[in-house]
Amino acid sequence: MRRAGKYRHRIALQVQERVRDPLGGDELEWVDWQADVPAEVVPLSGREFVAASAEHGQVTARMEIPYLPGVLNTMRAVFDGQHYAIRAVLPDPTARGHITLMVDAGISDG
Repeated sequence: MRRAGKYRHRIALQVQERVRDPLGGDELEWVDWQADVPAEVVPLSGREFVAASAEHGQVTARMEIPYLPGVLNTMRAVFDGQHYAIRAVLPDPTARGHITLMVDAGISDG
């Protein structure tokens, strides 16, 4: 099924939470903060990649989502089974219409 419109992709936003393991210790685990978030996922062009990588490491994509309060760069995004570290959360400068996430692909689960 194809989705029409700008936000035709769906991502999940996850946070790390401490959970008690069976032996009484604590573990960090990624859990959904918001699932099924409408998004536009755009791989960066060569120019954007070079400019972004100078400051933020290997930024590989830009994800735009409708405005959602509480999104932080300590979270991660999941799109099409791939985990992305959120390196920057850029609000819409004109209004609270959308948020742009600058992301790295290929991060570990830890």
